[in-house]
Amino acid sequence: MKVRDVMETEVYTIPDSTTYEDAAKFLVSRAMSGVLVTDGAGNLVGVLSEKDLFRVLYPYEKSFFETPELYIDREARERKASEIRRHPIGTYMSPTIVSVGPDAPILDAGALMLAKHIHRLPVMADGKLVGIVTRSKIFKAVLKQNFGEPAPIRKKAAPRKRGTA
Repeated sequence: MKVRDVMETEVYTIPDSTTYEDAAKFLVSRAMSGVLVTDGAGNLVGVLSEKDLFRVLYPYEKSFFETPELYIDREARERKASEIRRHPIGTYMSPTIVSVGPDAPILDAGALMLAKHIHRLPVMADGKLVGIVTRSKIFKAVLKQNFGEPAPIRKKAAPRKRGTA
């Protein structure tokens, strides 16, 4: 099975000038955990994940050990989100773009994601963005191909107590 068989062709992108707040709202409103980032000319320049956004709220190890008093007040850390709301995401995104071609085997794409600790890959053909493939899509496709359709999950009814109607 090839990447083209499981990739999404409708790809959301956001400009690197998008604010932290707008990027967070974008991801939440679409139930997405990440999005591709473009520059003013529409070129792919990075990937932004909710992990990137969440990481901003926590100190880097070096900073924590140099000034731990700044990080003890958890409420102050929460207020940091308000302080960074207008910062552009270009500062927080992952600028390294790991991509795959549409004719790559899906297990190669999955192995690449595991090796690089990423959850999504832009799919590029002739230097153009043609899709995106996620680890979840690959996992589901491999399971379906090897084990068939999953059985529906049935919720068990809670046992009734004796003596109740």
